[in-house]
Amino acid sequence: MLDTMAATNIIEGAGETQVIEDAVRLACRAPSLYNSQPWLWVTDGGRLDLFLDRSRVLHTDRSTRQAHISCGAVLDHLRVAMAAAGWMADIDRFPTPNNPGHLATVEFTRLGCVTDDQRRRADAILKRRTDRLAFMAPFTAPITWDSIEGVLRGRVGADAVRLDVLPDEMRPRLAEAAQLTESLRLYDSAYHSELDWWTAPFVVSEGIPHTALVSAAESDRVGVNRVFPLTHNGERRTNIGQDYAKILMLSTDADSLADALACGEALSAVLLECTMAGFATCPVTHLTELSVSRELLAAVTGHTALPQVLIRVGVAPALGEIPPATPRRPLADVLRAEVVTRNA
Repeated sequence: MLDTMAATNIIEGAGETQVIEDAVRLACRAPSLYNSQPWLWVTDGGRLDLFLDRSRVLHTDRSTRQAHISCGAVLDHLRVAMAAAGWMADIDRFPTPNNPGHLATVEFTRLGCVTDDQRRRADAILKRRTDRLAFMAPFTAPITWDSIEGVLRGRVGADAVRLDVLPDEMRPRLAEAAQLTESLRLYDSAYHSELDWWTAPFVVSEGIPHTALVSAAESDRVGVNRVFPLTHNGERRTNIGQDYAKILMLSTDADSLADALACGEALSAVLLECTMAGFATCPVTHLTELSVSRELLAAVTGHTALPQVLIRVGVAPALGEIPPATPRRPLADVLRAEVVTRNA
């Protein structure tokens, strides 16, 4: 967790660099497609600028929508990290009209105090990673769901992003949509090559750890998740016959990159709130990556908003020792110090 005492001199003195580095390091625990981490932070004095790192955008994400969702998540994580350090983030989104890759400028105002809730939310950034099997393995049902659902709706709001909790009886149709998506990509060699690269066992600072992949038996018990390369890992969580996770959907009225960024911020808020409540989470995006499956998902849910992300929420039974965090790129690769031109 950030050292809130170190934040007292962020604007005036030597504490500035360390607090920003700590906040960015924590923010970069945000989820991203295949753990590709498509963001670049630039610090200019006491400010931060967030850019889309186009060299990290996946070939299968030609519209960069998924990358913008990832960057929205890291932006909200940054806001949470700085609040725990005693600073409120003032975010100006897409501040440079002639540079659409400049996603946000963030300036900071000192807070009068740091609340326990702000500290717990920053701690949740690290706690969220404790379930490495969440990519595909089943959850038990979340308890006390009614109380947390209202909190989640309050966090997301209703201006830019809509939150729906999909009824349990819809799961078979969601599983059919997932199977259709996989069928449509069966002969997409570019997609499978990219997936294989991001799940390769030799990657050390990015991608999905090979040990987080599951066996065929484990994968079959979920139904709505992406089909990753299968491994020979032994079957785990055998006490759960099937997945009982709640399935949430984030959607937007329009489909601009600003909508995708806002959706990523809402995704971060949902993940952290669920983590604070003791739930395991797993974002599910493959059902929105192809236009045909996205349209099918919209038809299944019965409203006109555009689906952006699904999130599985439940309880992950303990497997014993808490596994290490998934890898992240070195801070030097995602944070630079330089002057940023902000003129339109």
